[in-house]
Amino acid sequence: MQRSFIARNPSILIFLACLGLFVLGVTVLSEAVGNGFLSTSFVKTLGKTLCLALIAVAMDLVWGYTGILSLGHFAFFGLGGYMIGMWLMYERTRDIVATSLAEAPIPATATEIQEAIATQIFGVVGSNQFPLVWSFADSLVIQLILVIAVPGLLALVFGWLAFRARVTGVYLSILTQAMTLALALYLFQNDSGLRGNNGLSGLQNLPGLDDVPQALVSMWFFWASAAALGLGYLLAAWVVSGKFGSVIRGIRDNEARVRFLGYQVEVYKLVIFSGTAMISGIAGALYYPQAGIINPAEIAPIASIYLAVWVAIGGRGRLYGAVIGAIFVTLFSSLFTGGQVPDVNLGFYTVKWVDWWLIVLGLSFVLVTLFAPKGIGGLFDLIAHRTHPDRHGAPLGPDMGSLQEKEAQE
Repeated sequence: MQRSFIARNPSILIFLACLGLFVLGVTVLSEAVGNGFLSTSFVKTLGKTLCLALIAVAMDLVWGYTGILSLGHFAFFGLGGYMIGMWLMYERTRDIVATSLAEAPIPATATEIQEAIATQIFGVVGSNQFPLVWSFADSLVIQLILVIAVPGLLALVFGWLAFRARVTGVYLSILTQAMTLALALYLFQNDSGLRGNNGLSGLQNLPGLDDVPQALVSMWFFWASAAALGLGYLLAAWVVSGKFGSVIRGIRDNEARVRFLGYQVEVYKLVIFSGTAMISGIAGALYYPQAGIINPAEIAPIASIYLAVWVAIGGRGRLYGAVIGAIFVTLFSSLFTGGQVPDVNLGFYTVKWVDWWLIVLGLSFVLVTLFAPKGIGGLFDLIAHRTHPDRHGAPLGPDMGSLQEKEAQE
């Protein structure tokens, strides 16, 4: 009798239950609807952390399960933030301009309002006209579609070119990093249409909701981030649990053999690469309104390297490990770089955690790689006493360690 999807993956219920309890606890302790124990800024930090956990799940799909070490997924994350940021900044600026021009003795025309909005947004880069990329900035529906479409299309084109040429391993990682660097350098230019180094700001202000306190807005985004993480985790678990998941794990372990069996490896890679890019775009669209600002520095290759570190520390090849790694490193990073941990005076030298945090993170990555390759998530295997099955019976394959007869019958 075939068991249900949830029965075959009990960790999903455990994860969703933990996420639900976490959301309930934060809600009860929040300023907006709770007793005010948690500040609005900390609720935003938690909401952003959930978004980073979502992109970590996407990274685990592409690296931990498919074996593609992408050092460019934060570029897709940033593009999602830019797409929603354009609408937020446009609508917010239009409200300000419309209020200002309403006091003029002669009512302003629609063209004058548009010119005033463009000047307000792009005056910082010496322009007073909307670039072509802002053609749909006044439409929330279209910008939401672009949150998914732009990262997905970029990943589709890049992946098709790379996978068709059968670029693998470290060479593919270098290519993804080069793509990210090229995009960041382009966005740094003032003529990119996205305000260059200034980026997009004021994203925390939702248009038409000036009377709504930031405490409540932060809770809305926190709930949305939690819902996105829960749905993203459920989708990822469904993908890796079936035949598709078995094929991508086979690609990770032995791509040549999977290709020999007749599977179109490039198609599977392209689906995973493009799909995780779209998930990353959604995560970015939820993250940057909580951060309030986005600029090209957010897309720098170092951010994608951090993402790989999170997944490695949490335990790649385990969806819950990716979530744990992202939350663990992000919260500790906020703690150590925010000046909340006192400096350590050694007499001859004072350890300032703001300066030493990246070194600690790098050492943690090295130590996990050498001594705990399963990451933090591997601890749950020990707790649950999960061990490899005893291999008895006749081998069902030519290699040592292949599937055994007894295992096939279980």
